[in-house]
Parts: sequence; C-alpha cells; structure tokens
Amino acid sequence: MPPENSNGATEHTSLLAHPLQHMDEHPLYKDERAYVRWPAYTARIAYLTLKSNYVNVLLVFVPLGIVAGAMGWNPTAVFLLNFFAIMPLASLLSFATEELSVKLGQTLGGLLNATFGNAVELIVSIVALRDGQIRIVQSSMLGSILSNMLLVLGCCFLAGGSRYREQHFNSLVASTMSSLMAVASASLIIPATLYNVMAANKSTTDKEDNILILSHGTAIIMLILYVLYLFFQLKTHSYIFDEEDQDSDGEEPEEAQILSPWAAGIALVVVTVMVAVCAEYLVDSIDAIVQTAHISKTFIGLILLPIVGNAAEHVTAVVVSLKNKMDLAIGVAIGSSLQIALGVTPFLVILGWIIGQPMTLHFETFETVVFFLSVLVVNYLIQDGKSNYLEGAMLVGTYIIIALAFYVYPDEAGKRGY
Repeated sequence: MPPENSNGATEHTSLLAHPLQHMDEHPLYKDERAYVRWPAYTARIAYLTLKSNYVNVLLVFVPLGIVAGAMGWNPTAVFLLNFFAIMPLASLLSFATEELSVKLGQTLGGLLNATFGNAVELIVSIVALRDGQIRIVQSSMLGSILSNMLLVLGCCFLAGGSRYREQHFNSLVASTMSSLMAVASASLIIPATLYNVMAANKSTTDKEDNILILSHGTAIIMLILYVLYLFFQLKTHSYIFDEEDQDSDGEEPEEAQILSPWAAGIALVVVTVMVAVCAEYLVDSIDAIVQTAHISKTFIGLILLPIVGNAAEHVTAVVVSLKNKMDLAIGVAIGSSLQIALGVTPFLVILGWIIGQPMTLHFETFETVVFFLSVLVVNYLIQDGKSNYLEGAMLVGTYIIIALAFYVYPDEAGKRGY
C-alpha cells in the first residue's frame, strides 16, 4: 500500500483532485502571497461564473462571431454566429446583475434585473437606429414586449404550475403594471389611427411630419409617466411592492454571493462592450439575411432578436417561479415589458429625433392590434393575483400564434398601410 504523507495524500493522489488548493486543502485564493492569491481568486470566480448557467457553453461563439464579422465572412454565418454569441452574453449580464441585487430585495432586484436585461435590446436597437433600420428597431421593441408578456410570463406560469397547484402574487402590483401597459398600447393605437385618418386628406410628407410631432410629444409624456411610476414604486408606495419581501422573511436562507460589487460592475461593463460589438455585426448582416433566407425584417426583429435578448430574463423568471417567488417573476416579465414600452421605446424616439432619424410611434396597424390584444389577454389572466399551468399554456399558445402570423407577414404589407 502506498505510504501516506502527513496530510493524508498518497503518491497516487491526482494533482487535479483539488483544483486551486494546496495539498493540505488550504485554498490558493486565500494564500497570503498576493501573486498566488489573485490569479487563483480570478480563476475561481471565472469558474463559478461560467458554471452559473448551461447557456454559457455558447460563449465559444463570441470570438467566432467577432472574427466572422471583422473578416467579412458570409452574412448568414456572421448573423448565426453573433446570434448565438449574444445569448450567453445576455446570461452573463443577467448573472452580474443578480449578484449586484442580492441584498436589494425583490423590488429593487427585479427592477435592476429588468433594466440590465433590456440592455441587449437597447444596444441592438441603438445600432440599428444609427444605421436607419427603423423597421428593425420598431419590430425589436414590440417583439421584446410580446416575448416578455406572453412567452416569459407564460413559461413562468407553466413551470410554477407544474410544481404548485396554484400560485399567488400581489394583485395590486400586477394591476398597476397592466394599467400602465394599457396606456402604452394607447400610445401606439393613437398614431396608427391618426395616420389612417389622414391617409386620404394629406400628402405623404405632411402625414409623416404630423406623426413625428405626435410621436415626439407622446414619447416625452411616456418617459415622464415611467419616471413617476419609478417614484411611485420606490418611494411613495414602496410598501405595496415590498409586501412580498416581508412575507418571505425567514423562508429561505440568503443566496450566496459569488461576485463582489466591484467584480460585478466590471463584468457588466466588459459584457456590455462585447454585446455592442456582436450587435454591430448582427445588425449589419440583416439585409443580406433578408435577401438570401427570404425571412422578413419584421419576423427577424419581432421574433428572433427578442429571443436572444430575453434569453437570460427567461431563465431567471422561470427559476424564481419554480421557487414560488411569483412577485419577482411578475416583476421581471411584466416589469421588463413595461420598461420597454414606457422607457426604452420613447427614449429611442427621442434619440432618433436628436440624431436625425425618423423614429416614430407609428407601428403598422396589424402590429398595433396584436399588441393591444396581448395586453388584453395578460390583463385578464393576472387580475385575480393567482396563476396556474393552464393560464401559462394560454399565454404561450397566444405567443406561438402571433409568431406564426408574423412569419407569413410580408414587409410589403406595411407599405400598403396594413
């Protein structure tokens, strides 16, 4: 039998049996020598971060996507590589955000998660807006709202309903969010209706100018409403939104924090830069994809891009619903939709105004009707403050129907005013 040394290891003990540790099981990241401690600490944090989500295996597509875009590869390859590259980056963005929000509670944590969860859509939209891809921007915004409201929320209800007979959440908070979503849908219905009313009476130039004026004014009002909602949520009526935190006190131990605030902040900056680079190449390849794959810009912006951008939020919301934290799930799903509708979309309209791009709130009639009906369905399902798997199936089914409709919806239909 091989002799043992003082710490219990034999001559056959693998050197890799305890990575980042001395043979006496003392972790290297706690070593007193700085030149040993910091590399080991960095390696440990990187390992824990990468294993936080299975989707991180797709990180291999990040350098491939950047190289493909920089070297001018086939547009289809550039699109697909960067499409898959943004998914794990969105996951890392979400992970770093969750690490920052560990001690903030479900209200602030949900708000922070929704904010940085929408960073991918915002970056992609800014790049597209700068290039004059107005249809991509509008479709991406509407697609993000529909994806969060129907697909993400539906999967939350399905996942939670598979474990619990019935789940409960704060109906007052849900009602406030759904009311604001109704206001957001009105802000799209009014420009679309006005455009159709003016169709027979004004020239195309006059119509566009009037819609721009209406959109700029409406965008400012929507941003003010969103700021008031944040003040309502975080200051004057925070006790309503914090009820779920009070109810859950003592139920579960606080989750261990992997990243320090500084590490999480650095991760957010680095990942955001990587997303911006991949988004640049992704948007640049869209025109070629439309020509070669015969997929409409509307379908790309409304279905494909939101799937990429919402991947991390989707996983987060489903995981917390399985833990029966439905208020946090609602905050991520509906809160993210609300942030896109009342915050990001108006911001892009104002940004377009500043840089000279005619970004408006005039969405096509069909898209506006779909948005209104989606808000209506969600409002009916969340008004009682309870959820089950059947309601989740309804939401997911509605999203699939909409996806099929936009798959066969041609870009030319918008030019005819439909």
